[in-house]
Amino acid sequence: MPKHVAIILDGNGRWAKSKGMPRNYGHIQGAKTVEVICEEAYRMGIRYLTVYAFSTENWSRPKDEVDALMKLLRNYMKTCLTTAKKNRMCVRVIGDKTGLDDDIRSRIAQLEESTKDNDGLHFQIALNYGGRDEIVRAVKEIARRVEKGEAFAADVTEEYLSDLLDTGGLPEPDLLIRTCNEQRISNFLLWQLAYTEFYFTPVAWPDFSKEELVKAVEAYNHRDRRYGRVKEE
Repeated sequence: MPKHVAIILDGNGRWAKSKGMPRNYGHIQGAKTVEVICEEAYRMGIRYLTVYAFSTENWSRPKDEVDALMKLLRNYMKTCLTTAKKNRMCVRVIGDKTGLDDDIRSRIAQLEESTKDNDGLHFQIALNYGGRDEIVRAVKEIARRVEKGEAFAADVTEEYLSDLLDTGGLPEPDLLIRTCNEQRISNFLLWQLAYTEFYFTPVAWPDFSKEELVKAVEAYNHRDRRYGRVKEE
């Protein structure tokens, strides 16, 4: 069983369009799928789950869609708090939170604080997140420390930089899943995915189920992690 699974939640809009519904309907159903997969992942023995919910590039979408996503996010923060209490889920939001509205940041802080001691699934939500932006922010922090004499060039190792990323303290993903058959990582966890196995599925995120998660894990288990190929029978 992979210890840490990362998922790019793709296909909400296309799924809704295929049903003659507005894109926001797909995002609403996609949020419900997140709840289901969180529960199923923990039952399966996955300890860490990280989902790509809103990227730094998503701000370029039509304003009405972005506004609808922010409204959905506000509602989801409440739902996630209830779910976390029920399932003892530890929730952490990664990304540049300064780009989010004050009330959303406040809800994030409440969610993280109230769940920090939970010992269930460690659930990371990437909001206003971009892999390049994350690395730039970490490098700026290193530069700030050097300027103040708090660090020296010799101190900067892979581990040092890794600890300054949004995912500092978390294990790197063993498996990345991307739905709706797009085969790219879209600026997600660029540093952390260096040795991760990738799994692509044509299933759109709102239709992603426990059975689809099992398929992804089974495919992962058929990989030879040492040599990067399918295991011999």
